[in-house]
Amino acid sequence: MSTRRHEVVIAGGGPAGAAAAIALARAGRDVLLVAGSDDAAFKIGEGLPPNARALLRDLGVLERVLADGHRASPGTCAFWGDATPHANDFLFQLHGHGLQLDRTRFDAMLRDAAAQSGAEVLPDALVRIVTAGDATRPHRLALRPVDAQTHAEAESIEADWLIDATGRSATLARALGARKVAYDGQIAFHQRLRSARDDDHDGRTFVEAVEDGWWYSVLLPSRERLVAFLTDADLCDHRRLLDGDGLWRALVDAPHLHALCKTHGYAPASQARGADASGSHLDRAAGERWLAVGDAALAFDPLSSKGIANAMYTGLRAADALLRHDRGDAGAIDAYTQHLLDIHRVYREQLRAFHAMEMHWPEAPYWARRLAALPLRETA
Repeated sequence: MSTRRHEVVIAGGGPAGAAAAIALARAGRDVLLVAGSDDAAFKIGEGLPPNARALLRDLGVLERVLADGHRASPGTCAFWGDATPHANDFLFQLHGHGLQLDRTRFDAMLRDAAAQSGAEVLPDALVRIVTAGDATRPHRLALRPVDAQTHAEAESIEADWLIDATGRSATLARALGARKVAYDGQIAFHQRLRSARDDDHDGRTFVEAVEDGWWYSVLLPSRERLVAFLTDADLCDHRRLLDGDGLWRALVDAPHLHALCKTHGYAPASQARGADASGSHLDRAAGERWLAVGDAALAFDPLSSKGIANAMYTGLRAADALLRHDRGDAGAIDAYTQHLLDIHRVYREQLRAFHAMEMHWPEAPYWARRLAALPLRETA
């Protein structure tokens, strides 16, 4: 079987992988972006803060994103700490409004920008490591379509560099020996709502604390309203929340958000789903001619609104570190890994300070855990 070779293979076609592919292809590198499953299903994680515009500009896609039908987000409204809403109006900030994204369209646009920059983009495919490379030999990889039979022969690929953009699973980095350090067991239950009326025009992100966690809601570009409940996995009845209208019925525990949805006549329009929403990072986000980016390297509590912006940022920084290493900067990769650890440390300090503002239920397990110094949970 013939083997083809690329300078860089990137596994994962989300914002992190696409950003790295754009930067490296523009620098003249031979890049293969293996985009994983070309799944058009709804993706949670839709908020893009105003300061992410600088990243979009660096990627050369800002004007395209602004013209692509995403919904403007003028700020946040949080019921956090008391019954009075706390408003944060983006209008008075340097970068203007944020965006509520159609994630499927946004991710596809970034992959298209990577292809236009010169990267080869391979949708509906997965890659696994056969033999890890080092300074003297390339990584040997096996490539196969997502829907291929398990016995089907995989295509053989060699790569001088490997970038893991596989999301929270960090599939390749963990296969290369990295370990995931998790700080909590938070999970997000989410559901889309729809109304026959067209009288909800509030594009703010609503946040409301409750005894066992917190809720948030945004108005999507589709005019559906997303609601999501964030709690620890061991503090809830998963089956009750995921079956039928269980999550919708649980919304009554968030009276302000519940009243908003009832006022506009919303009802469930999709099945409730669950997603990992914990804070975590790899013990090392790079190694022998490989780097991890996005959620594979650093994952954040959605309360921080850092997910998509961090994905693009780490993709760009990883590309820069790789290029500097190949130009002779021996410390470029170590500097990248340390920078990511510093980002997560500052994030944890900020998140704990924000949790400390909510003191209605200091003895409740969800809040008590976040006000205490929790032991780390290392995941093999």
